[in-house]
Amino acid sequence: MGARWRPYERDLRAAGYAIVAGVDEVGRGPLAGPVVACAVVMPADARRIAGVEDSKALSAETRVRLAAAIRARAVAVGIGAASVREIDRLNILHATVLAMRRALARLEPPPDHVVLDGLPMPTLGVPHLAVVKGDASCYSVACASIVAKVVRDALMARLAARHPGFAWERNAGYGTAAHLEGLRRHGPTPHHRRSFAPVAQLELA
Repeated sequence: MGARWRPYERDLRAAGYAIVAGVDEVGRGPLAGPVVACAVVMPADARRIAGVEDSKALSAETRVRLAAAIRARAVAVGIGAASVREIDRLNILHATVLAMRRALARLEPPPDHVVLDGLPMPTLGVPHLAVVKGDASCYSVACASIVAKVVRDALMARLAARHPGFAWERNAGYGTAAHLEGLRRHGPTPHHRRSFAPVAQLELA
């Protein structure tokens, strides 16, 4: 069933904000890999892309297909990331804000206002509307979620080829049984988040 999109972008444009971006991140919870954010400006006068949903509700193949369609139709797309080192140094919340700021900085033209998934982020540095479960109710946020997920999954698949034994090509760095077993057998890699409890506890042990 398609999402019933709420008119956040339309209402913001009616309030005088000409360019409205949707922003979402992927990768707050994994034990390995960066956090990746995407910012997307979708055209105001174009039909919505059929099949767009919260990325978590879609198959990997569908996400890849939709991400290509989103990139082809979008007015602008920006991708930003924060590294494992930045996550460990700043904490995951501040690293997420950093990834979002980097994604927004790559938008051309820059947005006048932003809709993002989750809670307000005072340090984001741009006017924004925060919507809990925004990836399920805001079209441009859902588009950003799909693109971010495809980018990060592809990155983790490339890292999996360099670091076999953790099943990153299947779990994208999340703490699945296969990933935890790989940690026990091989120990952490440079791409593991040492500030996250399962990795930190293993190193202490």
